[in-house]
Amino acid sequence: MVHHFFLPEIINPDKEVNLTGRNAHHAANVLRLRVGDRVTVADSSGQGYLATIRSLARDRVAITIEATVASPEPRIEVSLYQGWPKGNKLDLIIEKSTELGIARIEVLLTERSIPRPAPNALERRRQRWQQKALAAAQQSRRHFIPPVNGPSELPAALAAIRPGTLLLVPWEEEHSIGLKAVLEKATASRLAVLIGPEGGLSPAEIALIRERGGIPVTLGPRILRTETAGLACLAAIMYAFGEM
Repeated sequence: MVHHFFLPEIINPDKEVNLTGRNAHHAANVLRLRVGDRVTVADSSGQGYLATIRSLARDRVAITIEATVASPEPRIEVSLYQGWPKGNKLDLIIEKSTELGIARIEVLLTERSIPRPAPNALERRRQRWQQKALAAAQQSRRHFIPPVNGPSELPAALAAIRPGTLLLVPWEEEHSIGLKAVLEKATASRLAVLIGPEGGLSPAEIALIRERGGIPVTLGPRILRTETAGLACLAAIMYAFGEM
């Protein structure tokens, strides 16, 4: 198995490239890689490379760039606006949506959101969320680590959505407009999916979403949990746009 690493700088293939810090520790001490082993790396511009380990030291792993690697990033940009669920469900959502190619994740505070941590605990939460995205991006060999932002109040998050974004909102009370029908007619290259927390979105929130151009859709006759709905919708979008 070829292991994947993200480098914070832009790589110059003609110059020496090193894995340092956590990357070096992970390569040498966790994965037990050796001289001659191949790895892939992605730099801060999203360019990917195939490389071979040239030497290993305690705090530095030198690699030689062999070739560029085609980007696995989707041609469409999909953002997930996820109502903050209970427990560790958000960890699963971040991990799996990153594997599926999500561009960014916005954690939402809605009327029925239950988690309301103290402000001094939020930074630790954000670090945990971003670490989950990093690990999932490495595992799936992506060239981009999706940012995980928030938590944000719903009105502020809606106001920040870029013009031209197709906003889809799976909602259990919508029975006439299906996801498939909307995607068959979609021409936008930028989409967003908004998912409510366990208790769902309130009628007032749906009204606000409609006012901002969002389209409530049904995902079928079965009610999906909050940790399932976004992933199912994302997978359907990627399939519809030829990304799966």
